[in-house]
Order: sequence, then C-alpha cells, then structure tokens
Amino acid sequence: MASIRTLLAALAICASSSGVAVAQQAPIWEPYRGSAPQTVANPELATAVGGVPFEVVTDSDLQEMCAACNDPFSGQCVPHCVTTPVYANAPYGDPVLAPLTDAPVWRWHLLPDDVIWHSYWAGAKEPRISGTVFEETQDNVSLLDVTLGGRTSVLRYGTVNQGRPEGWELQLEGAGMLRLNLDYNWDLDAVDFRFGIPLIYGQGCSQWKFSYYHLSSHLGDEILIRGDKVLADRINYSRDVLVLAYSLFPVPALRLYGEMGWAFYADEGSDPWEFQFGVDYAQPGPTGSRGTPFFAVNGHLREEVNYGGNFVAQAGWLWRGNGGKVLRTGLHYLNGKSVQFEFVDEFEQQIGLGLWYDY
Repeated sequence: MASIRTLLAALAICASSSGVAVAQQAPIWEPYRGSAPQTVANPELATAVGGVPFEVVTDSDLQEMCAACNDPFSGQCVPHCVTTPVYANAPYGDPVLAPLTDAPVWRWHLLPDDVIWHSYWAGAKEPRISGTVFEETQDNVSLLDVTLGGRTSVLRYGTVNQGRPEGWELQLEGAGMLRLNLDYNWDLDAVDFRFGIPLIYGQGCSQWKFSYYHLSSHLGDEILIRGDKVLADRINYSRDVLVLAYSLFPVPALRLYGEMGWAFYADEGSDPWEFQFGVDYAQPGPTGSRGTPFFAVNGHLREEVNYGGNFVAQAGWLWRGNGGKVLRTGLHYLNGKSVQFEFVDEFEQQIGLGLWYDY
C-alpha cells in the first residue's frame, strides 16, 4: 500500500511539474538571485486522491519520483518540481554566479524583450529617449538637448527569464541627438545622427561589446538664418567606428565600464581614437512604483581635442521595469567639450535637469 501511495504521489507531482515550474518562474528581469534553493511546498502532497491522503515523503524520494519529468521548455529533467531558486532584489545579494537548481539552458531567441548590454546612463551619445534642459554657463544661454532613439536585441543565443540574460546577442541601436535653443524660440542649432550594430557576449557579472557605428553631425538651418554661425563654420563631421567595450558588476548595485573606439573613416574635424569609461549605481532589479536613487558618471576622451573631452555627472531617482528598461530623472552636470560635434572645439559647462528613458 505504501508503494502504491508513493507512486500516486509521483504521478501527481510529475503531471503538475510543468505548471509548478511556470508558476515558480522569476519575473522577466530579476538579475540577482540568492545563493541557495528552497523547497517548494506542494499542496498536492497533502490532498487526497480518491479520499486517500498521500504519505509524507522526503526530498530525496521526490527527486527520484520526478527524475522522469521533462521540462516543457528545455526538454531536460525538472528538479525544480521539488525546489526552486530564491530570487532577491537586495542591493548586496549574491550576483548571478550563484547557480540555479538546474543550469540555465542557452537557446536561440528571436527579438527577446530584454537586452544583455545596456546604454551608459551618463553617456552623452548613447541611444535613448531623453530631454535635458540646462544653462550653458560659458555663453549664458538656455538649451535643451533631446535624444530620440533606442536599443533592441534582434537575435540571441543564450538565456531568457533566468536572472540577468546571458549569451551571444546581436543588437541594433540608433538615435537622433538634437539641440534646441530656448532663448531663440526653440530654434534647432544642431543635430547628430548615430546608427550602430553591436555584437554582445555576456556571462555572469561580465559583458563584452564589439560594435560598429556611424555618426554624422549637422548644423540647424535656423542657426544659420539667425546669423550666429556663418556658412564657413559648418564642418562635415562624420565617422565610422569600431568599438571594443567591457562592462563589469563587481556588486549587484554597481556597474563599471570602459570602451575604446577607432574610426576607420574620420572626416572633417574628426580623428580616429576615442575612449570612454564610467560608473552606474542603483539598486538592482525591478523597483516598482517607489523607485530608487541612482548616481552615474561618464568620461569621454577624444583624439580630435588632444584627448580632452567631457565629464558628465547625473544623480536623482530611477524606476526600472521587469525588462530592464529604466526611467530616470534628476540633476545633470557636464564640463568639457561640446557633445554636439558641429561645435567640436567649443567648451561648455552645463547645469540642469533631465528626464531619461534608457534601454
């Protein structure tokens, strides 16, 4: 009789394993999990089949009974019909190096919802949707820098829905980055256009990026009509660049990154080499409606200005969704050469406020 009851328990658990597995899955983007699994309380063990309650069985018995159950997604055995990983949003939780009960399965995914590589928060030339209003203290003028663009994952060989995504990923990025002059009826002073194709590899706390991007700069027609610039000031700033970059999460709340770019084509006003580095800090994982503080700094050095460039610092409040996309608002400070490359040699100091939606 005991063996029959044990067999009935096994059949009930295995029949429901796929439903339990789906129900116990983590949210779409929970980048940091705890270091140990926990036992799933399966109420079916305490219910009756035909009025006869199941006997209490041990975890080892359950593992043996579920050995024949197959995960409908990976086709592998499902030890998580017994246990499931603990996910946590604590800012100092164990990062993704802590193993799941079953190893993540790398598969092909077309157009996944999240991305392995995210834009630098304080990077001035990153694809995003944003508006930053500021006083440019050097010329005592009020300006609005707007970025209209985004970043998306096209194809991935790796993981989804299992903590921070890992694997190989092909992305597309692009943005128009324009400057409006608030002191002159919101005239368009300049605009930069960027398009890129990044190839990403990410595993654990590290991500690598190798990418190509094209950038071209243009003066606004209204600034020419206004007479602040003459036609001779217009330069054909354009570059085609190969980039190698690395990103590291030494602790879950902190991202460090650095990249170098070399332009195999650099037109008027542009020289080949550029370097970028910085820090992003905020509590990881989805924040809900309350949000969390953030802080970000970025340095961008360029050969064309004798390896000067600019320094950007931002701080404020952040909201993050399940897919890893981030909405930020807060203070903005920039010191250095202009980020509108038609004005490549001009010094700027910006103090203002921003609203940024990052991918």
